[in-house]
Amino acid sequence: MSSYLDVVAAYDGQANMLAERYEAVSSERMLAGVLSFIPGGSDSKLALDVGAGTGRDAAWLTSLGYGVVAAEPAAGMRRIAAEKHGGDGIRWVSDALPSLDHVHGLGLAYDLVLLSAVWQHVAPADRPRAFRKLATLMKPSGVLVITLRHGPTPSGMQMHPTSTAEIEGLARAHGLEVLRIAASSDQGGRAGVTWDVMALRMPDDGTGALPLVRGIVLSDEKSSTYKLALLRAVARIAEYAPAAATPAPNGRDAVELPLGLVALNWLRMYLPLVRAGLPQIPGNIGTERLGFAKDGFEALLALGTASIELRVGAAFTGEQAQAVASALSRAAHTIAKMPATFTRYPNSDTQVFGVSRKRWGGATATVLDLETLRAWGLIEVPGHLWRAMSRFGSWIEPMLVAEWSRLTRAYADRMGVAVAPGAAEAALAWAEPVRTTALGRGIAQRLLARGQLMECVWTGRPLKPNSFDIDHCLPWSVWPCGDLWNLMPAHTRVNQHEKRDRLPSAAAMANARERIIGWWEDAYLDDEALRPRFLREAAAALPLSSAQSSTAVYDALDWRRLRLWQDQQVPQWTPSGTLTSG
Repeated sequence: MSSYLDVVAAYDGQANMLAERYEAVSSERMLAGVLSFIPGGSDSKLALDVGAGTGRDAAWLTSLGYGVVAAEPAAGMRRIAAEKHGGDGIRWVSDALPSLDHVHGLGLAYDLVLLSAVWQHVAPADRPRAFRKLATLMKPSGVLVITLRHGPTPSGMQMHPTSTAEIEGLARAHGLEVLRIAASSDQGGRAGVTWDVMALRMPDDGTGALPLVRGIVLSDEKSSTYKLALLRAVARIAEYAPAAATPAPNGRDAVELPLGLVALNWLRMYLPLVRAGLPQIPGNIGTERLGFAKDGFEALLALGTASIELRVGAAFTGEQAQAVASALSRAAHTIAKMPATFTRYPNSDTQVFGVSRKRWGGATATVLDLETLRAWGLIEVPGHLWRAMSRFGSWIEPMLVAEWSRLTRAYADRMGVAVAPGAAEAALAWAEPVRTTALGRGIAQRLLARGQLMECVWTGRPLKPNSFDIDHCLPWSVWPCGDLWNLMPAHTRVNQHEKRDRLPSAAAMANARERIIGWWEDAYLDDEALRPRFLREAAAALPLSSAQSSTAVYDALDWRRLRLWQDQQVPQWTPSGTLTSG
């Protein structure tokens, strides 16, 4: 850690001097030997510049058409980058190898990863982990470009020897193909300094995660639907609550999820099946022999559907709180004892999922925030499996549901139980929250009644009581989310005839930034009752840092918008007169 901090401090202290030298170098000349392997940029391609310095290479990549995320830990370098390249549309984060935790937390995958003049600063002991972190950020067919410095170390700077053989060995270990190694002179003319420039490619998903999922779903021995339920519960979190994941300790390539959150999704999946009397284990009907169905689960069923909403951020008291806590405890126990224990790698006794349970003594009042959901324990998901579920969830979930439906019908046939055509599929349909904007509309009407100016967040046009809608910023049709942060006022014509089901572009978001933040503060954050709910919902769904300010939530929303665009290629929208960019 001290070595890393020393390097960052050195770049901070020499930022002004180094900036002049860096900006004088041409990115094209530096990377000339591998330019033919750098895929052309487009409005849908994303590049990551690790150790971006003053933004020279990041700006060059934007000129090629890439959307660029630039990771740079030195504040002095980022300050100069803002001065020199602030208008280039680069997205900056403070992060560095070997962990790149912030970058990984965004959940994005990249067509191009650039590591220019950085590897010499990574300690040899940290390099296997650092390379793995880079490889797991790449899309299938993505390209990694890395430059290796050779020569004397400047005074006051820590560097380590580099070699192409080391990179070739790491590439083989992670399934990357070496495309080219090219020698380059030092563009800054420093005596004795030379470079090797390497281009590597990820030929496929490079992980084995998709065959693993397919094997569990289609080939693994199953005496119940529990393994499918566990996979689907985790997949739902990867898609809709990715911020709930935290890196596993000790540098393991894995994430930890709140066991209570997995149990919450488990309950949401099984409640409709139990109500419909569809067997989930051979020889059972309803709640009988479901394991988790006793005690609190039966009490939860008795509460009915109208009075309870099982979602992150919900709050309960009294009888409801006791029933929810008891049901979550039973579900967590079943998950840990059954599917987490018996879901294993092919031809191995090694468990795919690790579980650390905690004792939970029940509750009389429950707020389902992430801290509370962690009180049931943690479940560890391997990194390659988590990334596959994050990136390919739209393909994985239908496979899970199809096999779950087949198993349910097979159990029913074996027991001689009649199941109406389509009944299993209907019960397995994910029960999205009710699509309602009533709360946001009511708040907006109260603000207008007080004479407060309210504007369309997208155009700045003043709104009147009969001329506005409450818009889902991230469209409901592609990401059904009724969280408060996703509800904002828009002129009726803009919402219904212009934006509709399209995703706001980066330009539209930037233009609306101050109006979005102002709406959040007036509508939610200044309200003592709504502020905690707003922050709980944002913390679960958005890549939010520990700082939960309105500006931090906006930045996290923009990152989530970018990921949604990258993953699903949702059509984008920009108000008339605003330039479009990714």
